[in-house]
Amino acid sequence: MRRAVQHRANHATPVLRFSPTAWAKLLFLRDYGNTEVGAFGISAGDDLLYLEDVQLVQQTCSWAHVAFDDQSVADFFDRQVDEGRRPEQFARIWLHTHPGDSPRPSLTDEETFDRVFGRSTWAIMCILACEGQSYARLRFNDGPRAELEIPVTVDYTRPFDSCDHEAWEHEYLANVQTQQPARITSTVTEPIVGSPFHEEPTDEWLESWCDYVEDDDTKGWDR
Repeated sequence: MRRAVQHRANHATPVLRFSPTAWAKLLFLRDYGNTEVGAFGISAGDDLLYLEDVQLVQQTCSWAHVAFDDQSVADFFDRQVDEGRRPEQFARIWLHTHPGDSPRPSLTDEETFDRVFGRSTWAIMCILACEGQSYARLRFNDGPRAELEIPVTVDYTRPFDSCDHEAWEHEYLANVQTQQPARITSTVTEPIVGSPFHEEPTDEWLESWCDYVEDDDTKGWDR
């Protein structure tokens, strides 16, 4: 009896699962440059915690920050709807990489997750660090609000596509613009890395985001 109860408890634990292709693509995007990279996870229609793909939008990146282009995000949302996907399949799972070895969210990550993803019924922040460490947190924003860290794994049980490094490289080069920080020399110490941005990036694309989160269907997230 005790064993059966334990089995049900484990089965109910949410897990963010990547197809082998989606995971390979995220690794490729992480390693192609030396900055952070942000993306949206594309979920299966019948299993919202199973990622079939990882897709970029136009962005400006540094070693410590990612700023999405407003129009590119709006266009991305429109394309997803045109392809027959529901908002919860493409606008709930925020992926980004860390060039260092820590996957823990920074203060900026936490502020972005609160500000940008706090209006949807649920959302996930997932971070992949340089040495393979990962972090994911599922947040429920409606009803009795709650959040929990969840495991990240690669799921080989469903069919998956082959890797396409050439297409992934084209997608990276078409969307990722790096903004390296200015280097400030000092007569006392080694060169110091300055701030990557002179001002905080805007999030005007939030208007497009809010248009989609109004139409929220959570059915199937825990399948």
